[in-house]
Amino acid sequence: MPAKLRVTTLGCKVNQYETELVRQGLQRVGFEDCTDDQRADVCIVNTCTVTNQGDAKSRQVIRRMARENPDARIVVMGCYATRAPEEVARLPGVAEVVTDKRELPDLMSRFGVIDVPTGLDGFSGRHRAYVKVQDGCLLRCSYCIIPHVRPKLHSRPLQHILDEVRRLTEAGHREVVLTGIHLGHYGVDWNRNKPREQWTRLSDLVERLCRLPGDFRIRLSSIEATEVTRRLIAVMADHGDRVVPHIHLCLQAGSDSVLRRMRRRWGTKMFLDRCDLLRQSLHKPALTTDVIVGFPGETDQEFEQTLQTCRRAGFSKIHAFPFSARRGTPAADMPDQLPGDLKTHRVGVLGELEAELRQQYYQSLVGEPLQVLIESEHPVAADSDDALPRRSVRGTTCRYAPAQWQVPADSPVTTGDLVRLRFDEIREDSLRCNQLSAAGV
Repeated sequence: MPAKLRVTTLGCKVNQYETELVRQGLQRVGFEDCTDDQRADVCIVNTCTVTNQGDAKSRQVIRRMARENPDARIVVMGCYATRAPEEVARLPGVAEVVTDKRELPDLMSRFGVIDVPTGLDGFSGRHRAYVKVQDGCLLRCSYCIIPHVRPKLHSRPLQHILDEVRRLTEAGHREVVLTGIHLGHYGVDWNRNKPREQWTRLSDLVERLCRLPGDFRIRLSSIEATEVTRRLIAVMADHGDRVVPHIHLCLQAGSDSVLRRMRRRWGTKMFLDRCDLLRQSLHKPALTTDVIVGFPGETDQEFEQTLQTCRRAGFSKIHAFPFSARRGTPAADMPDQLPGDLKTHRVGVLGELEAELRQQYYQSLVGEPLQVLIESEHPVAADSDDALPRRSVRGTTCRYAPAQWQVPADSPVTTGDLVRLRFDEIREDSLRCNQLSAAGV
């Protein structure tokens, strides 16, 4: 009887990619995924340590795995495992702690994997496939623990990435999301001691991917504003049929004084200038971001500056989260740590601004031809005896706006398809088509 495997991932897209890589490696030696009612022989838990909440959720998942799979060999990997391996090892059921993601080939070989995969053949349960192109971060932002647990820069070989994307698109994935711990540093580890004209950059990778055959689109995940170069923007503009007009720019704070305490590398002027350049070069690009609220010493005036910067940038989505002190980072020992209720209040205020900006941006997309990746569907009950059977279809537009419309039940449109539509209105934070057929444009 084949050994049963259960995997769980917390945290970022890079973690999700690495879990899938281990899963596919173990499948090569006969492991099968557990069904919901089966107990696993091996559990893989990929953890997160970006915040205290990430640590807590990781511990909860490990304990649940041990409780529900009492005879399983539990292997814990990820950033929490790297940061606190002894703490993880004391949790119930933990048989092995992987403290360095570079050890994943060794982990798989200990399970008998001889042909260790260098990339994915598919991405289980997803129409959108994540592709890790880079690992490691050299920056020393005062709040961030990640450079301590992933300090080594490593860019994947270009040919490995090209081959992987080719396999993923042939397997039916219609969107590929390029991701990394510091995506904009793709190629930096190769460029040392080389003349600038021989450097490899993220823009070179994206341009090469655009030449691959097939019906798919490319999306970039989180990237620093300074690394959205004119060359990268030009590649996006020249290949607008392949690279979506959406950029997730890491802001973290919209106050220059807070940015200095965060040890960020730029101020708000440079950030906003880059937003303007994107809007000048691309048609109605979607700009999304992360903001840390309640950084030590953040005054009412500094928070108001963050609100003003977000409004000026015109973000369509803001991932706002309260500052979480990570032991071992300079920010954890800074004076004037803010109380939790104040941070919660400010997250709420920023959320209200996000809702306003999102509505404005989505409204600007009404009537625009948008490419949509269909990700789910379900039947809709007929509202009269003579009504045609129909399905409600949901997906994500190229500009990262959720979309929903209805099609006849016998329509060939189905999940995993890329379709092109015009939408009539915004309802419940989603683009909607009123026509039943929602014909493509």
